Amino acid sequence: MNFNKEKIKKILCIKPRGIGDIVLSTIILDNLAAYFPSVKIDYLVEDFAKESLQNNPLVNKIFTMKQAEFPLKVALRIRKEKYNLILDLWSNPRSAQITFLSGVKYRVGFAYRGRKYAYNLLASSSRGDHHSAEHNLELLKPLDIPVISKKIHYYVSEKDNSAGKEFILNNFTANESVIGIIPSGGWASKRCDASKWVEICEAISSTYKTKFLILWGPGDEEDANYIKSHLPDKAILAPATDLSSMSDLINNCTIVLANDSGPMHISAALGIPTLGLFGPTNPIMHGPYSDKSDYVIKEDLFCIICNLQQCRYRHECFIDLSLEKILEKVESLILKNNLSLVKK
Repeated sequence: MNFNKEKIKKILCIKPRGIGDIVLSTIILDNLAAYFPSVKIDYLVEDFAKESLQNNPLVNKIFTMKQAEFPLKVALRIRKEKYNLILDLWSNPRSAQITFLSGVKYRVGFAYRGRKYAYNLLASSSRGDHHSAEHNLELLKPLDIPVISKKIHYYVSEKDNSAGKEFILNNFTANESVIGIIPSGGWASKRCDASKWVEICEAISSTYKTKFLILWGPGDEEDANYIKSHLPDKAILAPATDLSSMSDLINNCTIVLANDSGPMHISAALGIPTLGLFGPTNPIMHGPYSDKSDYVIKEDLFCIICNLQQCRYRHECFIDLSLEKILEKVESLILKNNLSLVKK
């Protein structure tokens, strides 16, 4: 299909779920805004994910849908908005149906098997060996949109950031650097064991004058409480938080250590030096997407990057992860970002 740039007045980006995936998808926004300077860009996400885009100045409106909502019902709502262009950043069977039924003139998606029918402008189906954030940029190629930026976006409001700052001031002394640790993870196998988190924190605190902030969400309670109980004087347990509140606290940390998770990607997008702990997933494709950040992985393990949601062995990818290697990575982040952590 011949694409006419002048016809584009409203764009809808579809990325229903995965907080981290939504944050990584924002890599397209600067490029769309530069190519279509007067166009409104909206997003369609599932209800729970709205917060991941809520303060983004590049997003005009956020539409939400329920996880099990009938695709035709969603498509009929989209039709009322009279979009000229849809970018299906998910391109799974359901989002393909929604895109096809939307009636939008220009429909861009990945050329995945069984879904090509939904799109009249196709992007490569190959994921290649680039980061998953950059895979989203493939959708710009059928439109001949130049890539001028590879920045991912996440924002906290000034009001909410002040609340995070106040919590830090009330719980940490002026000479204590705040290292956030995030034991969250969508799969059991992606979650570093709570006992290993304690070892990691002990190793860091024996080297640097710092205190830890344990950041957690639904499903993390057991690990978070275990870590706190074993580091009573070295860690502060954050209160129960929603995504916005957790993000505010992340934004006030000096460094963040995190499993491969949505909060890890939020931390990187906020510009916080972030060390991702990896085992079953590939950090080249899923690591913190920021030149201020890094990752650590036990590369010599026979089953590393297994992509299994449950470990078949004894979770050696985390249990046997070298503390020395982690400390080397932390020191590298300190030097690279000119941070003021003081050694003991």
